[in-house]
Amino acid sequence: MAGGPAETAAPALPEGRYGTSRAKAPRRCRRWLFLAIALLVSGVIAWVAYVNLGSAPIDAERVAFSAKPGNAMEITINVTRDDTSRPGVCIVRVRDKTGAESGRKELLIPAGAKYSRMSTTIKSIGQPVTADVYGCSYDVPQYLSTP
Repeated sequence: MAGGPAETAAPALPEGRYGTSRAKAPRRCRRWLFLAIALLVSGVIAWVAYVNLGSAPIDAERVAFSAKPGNAMEITINVTRDDTSRPGVCIVRVRDKTGAESGRKELLIPAGAKYSRMSTTIKSIGQPVTADVYGCSYDVPQYLSTP
């Protein structure tokens, strides 16, 4: 009759044909290790995206620009900042018809209001066709902050 120990045991595999059996513990540890590495990498990517794509503490937007005689251009910008007690600096630039930067200027933004409008004239080495804001920062160079 059925049900003896010989009939319920798994059949024996031919020796050397399938290799040795592996323990399941290393696979489980490897799975947790890969999961931990994936979480760490995802966290680093999220942090870098937050730092680079998050809102800037000081930002400027071009409002207008107009050509001036002698290869110069006037630019007007609106500056928005979160800390009104600190001065800032914005870099504005002009470009020629090829798109290359042909002039640049650092503009000191004095401490004051949260929103401010500034204008400046930028000299160019060639005929400028447009002006824009390169970026803003609270790291004011020493030569801009001293009277």
